[in-house]
This record gives sequence, structure tokens and C-alpha cells, in this order.
Amino acid sequence: MDKMDEIFDLQEKLNLRIGVEMNEMSDEDRAKWILNYIRAMQQELAELTDSVPWKWWAKYQDFDKQNARVEVVDLFHFLISLAQVLGMSAEDVYDAYLKKNKVNHERQDSGYSQKDENDSRHI
Repeated sequence: MDKMDEIFDLQEKLNLRIGVEMNEMSDEDRAKWILNYIRAMQQELAELTDSVPWKWWAKYQDFDKQNARVEVVDLFHFLISLAQVLGMSAEDVYDAYLKKNKVNHERQDSGYSQKDENDSRHI
């Protein structure tokens, strides 16, 4: 957890430096920043997509592994900020991840033949 805590701390400091103060946000501001971070992540995903040769009709493309790694880290910046806007700490994300991972395994064990969102309501 130490590394995850440090990442969350560093992101909070960066956000404060940029002028995003999450502790003082109204619900309206939180909704705005949630959308901002979702849009930013969509853009980073597009940039990640462009790091791999996805155009089957084009021969000039190369796999840019280094850029792909940078885009993944950019995604983490925005994802952590999104978690923070939602009031989640590193510990909260860790705990929720463990619970959701268990649900995902249970779904695979059962064949996941039927969608049931109620199995995640406890997370």
C-alpha cells in the first residue's frame, strides 16, 4: 500500500498545484470534474490506441511501446484524480478492488451466463 498511498499523495499535490481543490468542491463541481476526467481518459485511451498499429490497411505503422507506457501512466493520473473527486483514498480503491476482483472470479466460476449487477452492490 505504501506505493499506492504515495501515488495518491503525489496526485493530490499536483491537482492542488493546478488549482483543483477537491475538498472544497460542491456536488455540481464534482460532477463537472468527473466529466473532465472521463473525457481526459478517453483522449488518453485514443493516444494509447495510436501507439499500436491498428490500421490494418496501412503498412507504415509501428508499435510504439514507450509511448504506450507513457499513455498508461497518463491514464493513471486521471483515474486517480477521478477516484479522489469521488472521495476515495488509496485504501478505498484497494479495498474495492479486492471485493470486485472476488466478484469477477465468482462470475467466472458460475459461467457468467446471466448479468446481475446486484452482486457488486456491496462494494
